[in-house]
Amino acid sequence: MVRARPVPRRVLLPLAAILPAQVAGWIVPSWYPMILGISLAVLDAFGVHYLTRVARLGLNALPCRIAAVARGLGVGNAVALTAWLAGGPAWLWWAAVATHVGGMALLGFSTVIGPLLRLSGPHRQAFAAEMVAVGAAAVMVVWFAGLDPALMSGRSGAAWSIVGGLLVADLMLAMAIAAMLLRGMVNHWRDPITVLISGMVLAILADTRWATSLPGGVERLVEPSGGALVVTAHLLLTLSPLMSASGIGSVTDRARRADPPRWVAYLPLAALVTGVALLLVVIVRTSGWQRWSGLVVAMAAMLAAVTFRYWLSLRTSRARAGRDPETGLATRAALKEALAAVVRGREPFAVLVIAVAEPRDQHRMSGILRRNVRADDLVARIGPAAFGVLLTDAGVAAEATIAAQRILAAADDDDLRCSIGVAVARIGEPAKTVLRNAEIAMSHAVRSPASTFAIHELSMNDRRAVDAALAEALEGAQQRDELTVLYQPIVDLASGRVVAAEALLRWRHPLHGAISPSAFIPVAERSGEIVGIGRWVLEQAIQQVAAWREAGADLTVTVNVSPRQLQEPHLAREVLGALERAGVPARNLIVEVTESAMVEEAVEVAALRRLRSAGVRIAIDDFGTGYSSLQYLTRLPVDVLKIDRGFVARLDGTGEGAAIAEAVIRLAQILRLTTVAEGIETDVQAAELLALGSERGQGYLYSRPVPPEEVAALVERQRDLAA
Repeated sequence: MVRARPVPRRVLLPLAAILPAQVAGWIVPSWYPMILGISLAVLDAFGVHYLTRVARLGLNALPCRIAAVARGLGVGNAVALTAWLAGGPAWLWWAAVATHVGGMALLGFSTVIGPLLRLSGPHRQAFAAEMVAVGAAAVMVVWFAGLDPALMSGRSGAAWSIVGGLLVADLMLAMAIAAMLLRGMVNHWRDPITVLISGMVLAILADTRWATSLPGGVERLVEPSGGALVVTAHLLLTLSPLMSASGIGSVTDRARRADPPRWVAYLPLAALVTGVALLLVVIVRTSGWQRWSGLVVAMAAMLAAVTFRYWLSLRTSRARAGRDPETGLATRAALKEALAAVVRGREPFAVLVIAVAEPRDQHRMSGILRRNVRADDLVARIGPAAFGVLLTDAGVAAEATIAAQRILAAADDDDLRCSIGVAVARIGEPAKTVLRNAEIAMSHAVRSPASTFAIHELSMNDRRAVDAALAEALEGAQQRDELTVLYQPIVDLASGRVVAAEALLRWRHPLHGAISPSAFIPVAERSGEIVGIGRWVLEQAIQQVAAWREAGADLTVTVNVSPRQLQEPHLAREVLGALERAGVPARNLIVEVTESAMVEEAVEVAALRRLRSAGVRIAIDDFGTGYSSLQYLTRLPVDVLKIDRGFVARLDGTGEGAAIAEAVIRLAQILRLTTVAEGIETDVQAAELLALGSERGQGYLYSRPVPPEEVAALVERQRDLAA
């Protein structure tokens, strides 16, 4: 399996040189001011470069451009500070202060602006209010720890000016951190966002340390002990865009990001507690306990009450989030969570799925279910006219049957028709499977003209159930390393030389072994999993091309793009971004689509035109088996026609056998398109295709789909023979 492309050595060397430079500064402190200035300038310059590169890839373009300007101000700060420390005029100090404050404030703003632009209405207002609460607490901390000591010191001038500016800069950084946490953007310690937040936290700590060291704050900054914190902060701030631009822990796959962790909801409350606590400390320290004891005690009591009320509100909101707003029952998600809990607890249970014949009767059915299940059982609304019931302590069908019969009797008394599916959990059976089995049983019960119930049996598992099981198993297959990409060489028919390779997805299930693509690809299409899997295959194939090129094999890779992927609005941007990150020219990629997919949607064709204008070539797979309309072929962005293996199999040396293959090849020649014949298995077929004018071919005659290293070995053997 191809891994993420490593960071280029030309990038790592300058960054690695900063560490020995810091060590040299500790050994010879007199050198450190110059070392510090150069280190910060180098780090910020790299930050500008990689933020600009990430913006070009289309990943949060506006915030990245603003952040690049901020890091550019950081370069100015490093140069101005170094020149001032070297004996330059006083205005350089003020330039250093202005660029540092402006750069840090702008860096924080670049992170805040993204969510504010994406949200609207009450969501934007709530988000802004939460950030203001957290930012206000940060102001109080910085004021208490830095600004107030500086004011009390009575100093002014260069040492004093930095403190006021730092308050503004650190406020923006604190709000930026809050924005990323509140939006749930942190889910792994190796993620670029996590690295960015770590750098911002260290930057705030460095600023606070500098401010609290007054008098002598400026001198403390250029000491190795103070400068190391600043350098580490800027190093992390640079590593974040470098990781994104290099495809390491890329932020491009954030479309499926989970909601923020639960503790994030308490950030505004923590900010309130922090602010009030600081205020109480100041009152007690400056005015004495006796004078203001009544106010202090009352404020503490009020804070405790507000905190408790906020906690209750959060708990109530979460409880309501698991409730259906129309019926007040649990939601499907809540039912799944409860099912997972009983599976983990190894408790016996059964599931009922109830379908109401008329959707307007759902409220009546919800009342019937409430009255006819035990208090310990969970009732959920799982569809527009469907309900689910989790029966705990129901380990046999007889117990679940009694519950189903009781519900049917109550529904009949209320003149309400319904159908019930019953599934009893088997030992070791996943929760999703039990729920799906109950739904299958319900679908059998629906076929009856009268209200009834059906108990799930394995014989009920029809093709739809098999597909559902396959779709469930396919979820997370990529993360479990069950998917791999093989490559089938494509050769020049005249010389036999390998010129390209087609990327082919394979799935090896831990229980069922190798599963045919013809079985799981259509399932992935219907479930939508093909979008994420297709993106992964594309990344793997492009990175493999980069590896081949580094090894001296300039090969083209052909990647299949499904009709479902073509409906994604950002397909072209994702493809071009993957090429940019891997450093692969667009000419080394061929995007392969089916003929029908190109005909159906104008939006899809527009995406292909954008790719083609950037240099990516477009191939039509299995040409002649779909619409076969010449008017489409002349209008669509096409470079390659792939002759279906069925037509190649008919080649037998006769005119009748070669008719369709010859027609496709002649058409391609007229339209100046390249032809690739699929499924070549014999020398006779290869010779006939070459005589007909086909340029390229692939099939078992040349190679089966193989791991990427075998393709490279084949190219190397051909190179040795040619030499």
